[in-house]
Amino acid sequence: MEVLNAAVVPDVPARRFVPGPAGTHITIRGLTKYFAGWPLYQDFDLDIPKGKIVSVFGPNGCGKSTLINMIAGLTPIDSGDILFDGKSLAETKIGYVFQNYREAMFPWMRTIDNIAYPLKLEGKSKAEVDRRMEELVASFDVKFDLRRYPYELSGGQQQTASIMRALAPRPEVVFLDEPFSALDYEMTLFIREKLQEVFMQTGTTMLLVSHDLEEAVYLADQILLLTKRPTKIAEILSYGDPRPRTVATLSEASFISAKKQSLEIFQREVRR
Repeated sequence: MEVLNAAVVPDVPARRFVPGPAGTHITIRGLTKYFAGWPLYQDFDLDIPKGKIVSVFGPNGCGKSTLINMIAGLTPIDSGDILFDGKSLAETKIGYVFQNYREAMFPWMRTIDNIAYPLKLEGKSKAEVDRRMEELVASFDVKFDLRRYPYELSGGQQQTASIMRALAPRPEVVFLDEPFSALDYEMTLFIREKLQEVFMQTGTTMLLVSHDLEEAVYLADQILLLTKRPTKIAEILSYGDPRPRTVATLSEASFISAKKQSLEIFQREVRR
């Protein structure tokens, strides 16, 4: 029987794995991903530093979310290697914050049980779970009732709970896929602030996909700018303003310069 529109993925010759420089947390080598026979990523290499926030930004359709989903193991790859401090994904504790918070939480569980779910999967005792819940509630200064079900909460409250759940097991890496896109501006500012506080307390490596350039630069230590598909690295820019960053940061010359340079690279890639 003839099969139409089957994806044909060419054989990729094996090559020697080359580790990243000192301070690298996630090492990606030869990453290849095809959709419907066309390459999205092909022989893609990337080193993500440890204890930094890296924002991913690029043209529509370049595969920003697909990239972090492949690193997080949510989307299969066709070939390549991805290591975390030299370990496999199975040996690495990760957290993931989804864009669609309404579908990310289990609606039949109370919010506090949703947040505690990863800890229960790890087999933590009730005392350990309760202690971690107290820490998270204090860290996020939670004012809403966690005994309510997710659908009884506002969007911002649901996304706050999603982030708390991702952080509950103290992950080595946290992936955030456009976590602010469905929130109002007031709630976005609040969660930005809380994420920064958590990052300053823990130094957890974070990989953030954003469609908002101001947001991508504001939160990042590095801005990973991508090309159109087949996707490559256009530039990796460093941004080093001290934390905590505030609304005042947005008018700093260093922030304006980093945003301007990022925008110029983005526009150059879109026009190609």
